[in-house]
Amino acid sequence: MAEGPDHPTRLLADLTAGRSAAAAELAPLIYEDLRALAERYLRGESVDHTLQPTALVHEAYLQLIDQTRVEWQGLTHFKAVGATAMRRLLIDHARGKRALKRGGDLQRVTLSDVFNSTQNSTIDLVLLDEVLEKLSQLDDRQYRVVELRFLGGLTEQEVAAVLGISRTTVQGEWRMAKAFLSSELRKAGFD
Repeated sequence: MAEGPDHPTRLLADLTAGRSAAAAELAPLIYEDLRALAERYLRGESVDHTLQPTALVHEAYLQLIDQTRVEWQGLTHFKAVGATAMRRLLIDHARGKRALKRGGDLQRVTLSDVFNSTQNSTIDLVLLDEVLEKLSQLDDRQYRVVELRFLGGLTEQEVAAVLGISRTTVQGEWRMAKAFLSSELRKAGFD
């Protein structure tokens, strides 16, 4: 198979078609992006956090290549789903740790990027998931914009491409979603 700009897209199509060798070929093309995302997610975690970026990437990647019902729209779509997989893994990890410690040390995540504030706002990862779930029930598109933009690290243009909407619509949805998240987090005592 010749390598070119559409090489990852062909590998994703092969992966969807069940060609298992495509997963091994795709891994080096996507690894650094997923690793950077994992490091970003884990940057706000407590120092005693036991999950390492490499383990998070590997677990998420295994989930991604196991997706047989997804028609990958390209590498950006693959990364977006990878971001979602990592977030879910972290939430599961936080819930498990919370259950073990009966409400002990909560996992923390920095939200200063979401609010564009100078203060370093932190929040319990499980609470963040609950607020995001509430947003998804109220407005799924705003939820997807937050998921792709903040959690996935995609640009406005990439989010627009994945969701099939204009960049202007992404900007509007992003503003409304940030206002909703800010309001909900304030209600929970996080300013």
